[in-house]
Amino acid sequence: MERYLPQLLLVLTTLFWSGNFVVARLMHQSMPPLSLSFWRWMLALLILLPWVWPKMRAEQVQLRRHWRLLLLLAVLGVANFNSFVYIGLQSTTATNATLLQSVLPATVVALSVLLLGIRIRPLQLVGLLLSLSGVACIVLQGRLEQLAALQFNRGDLWILAAMLSWATYTVALRWRPETISALALLGSTVAIGALVILPFYLWELLVQGRGFELVPGNLATLGYVALFPSVLAYFFWNYGVARLGAARAGLYINLMPIFGMGLSILFLDEQPEGYHLLGLTLVLGGILLASRTGAESR
Repeated sequence: MERYLPQLLLVLTTLFWSGNFVVARLMHQSMPPLSLSFWRWMLALLILLPWVWPKMRAEQVQLRRHWRLLLLLAVLGVANFNSFVYIGLQSTTATNATLLQSVLPATVVALSVLLLGIRIRPLQLVGLLLSLSGVACIVLQGRLEQLAALQFNRGDLWILAAMLSWATYTVALRWRPETISALALLGSTVAIGALVILPFYLWELLVQGRGFELVPGNLATLGYVALFPSVLAYFFWNYGVARLGAARAGLYINLMPIFGMGLSILFLDEQPEGYHLLGLTLVLGGILLASRTGAESR
């Protein structure tokens, strides 16, 4: 079971993140994006404190020594990614957002080659392309003519910026010193990331006058995004990247359109079509193929 634990945790991570996209889109009119981003991480930090604070105190010398890397990871993986996604989901369509998510694995692979000197084996490349074809099949509903209907707006650019930021974060995790534990890394990046978001949240609240009401729907949204796609998913993702490498872990992002479709079927009563099954088969086949090619090499 331990052999397959990284794969299982990466699958759960993409499930939680898919739920984050669905919830954020559903609540975009009642939850301003920077408010959602800031309070998501403040609540996540409160949940994490009993576990991360002892590690952060014990490793404070190492944390101070590597503060530049921690700041980079916090900006890329906490502040930028989530804020950009929530801003983008204010205006972009679900189809466009899903399509833009599909470029993330290829971006991770490209950055791994560029920044880490990773050599991607031929079967890994084939697996990546196979998964991308499955994602394309789903977002285009099995019809190439759907490409002509795509219109990119400002929200699409925010989503694309979020994907680039997360890909860079994923690759940068490989620079994490062994002297910093996973819990200390998670706690410090969440705390720093929340501080980075704070002035932008205050600008949204005080200058733009955009806040939110403390009603059950908004509180439930904050509870979900703080626990599942934040606390649990980030720990799972960091573990999976450490065990499988950035390029192979990044391939699992292609599951997000699949899970997004499933959640839409479950909560919005949408009915699946034939292209959904074909796309699912291609995505899972690509991940399986890439995962069987062995570890990356420098």
